[in-house]
Amino acid sequence: MMPGKCPLTLYRGDSYSWSFMLWTDADKTLPADLTGVTAKAQIRDKPGGTKEIITLACEVVMPNTVAMILDAASSARLATTPGVWDLQLTYDTGEVATVLAGPVTVTADVTDSTVTTALAVVRKVG
Repeated sequence: MMPGKCPLTLYRGDSYSWSFMLWTDADKTLPADLTGVTAKAQIRDKPGGTKEIITLACEVVMPNTVAMILDAASSARLATTPGVWDLQLTYDTGEVATVLAGPVTVTADVTDSTVTTALAVVRKVG
């Protein structure tokens, strides 16, 4: 089965949190059983890309929710070029399923956007 589409539109340097409720039917009446499941999500520049991989914190919340967090420090490392992400579940049987995926769009921040660069220059000179 193909993963559901979920684009992420982010503002670099901001914190984000999501809760994804997973169902086994289109009418959303049968919650997915996430017993023994671990969740993992990453943002990359492209599928299989190796540039600046951002791992999002994931937690399975019973019975059928995955909570996902992108902290401000990780968000600040995001490039403003288009990227991709997905959410992968691993069941205790070893079965792996990617349940959500999509493009990532990042808008450059204004406040604090050059602080790190400015500090780096000061440190190099001093």
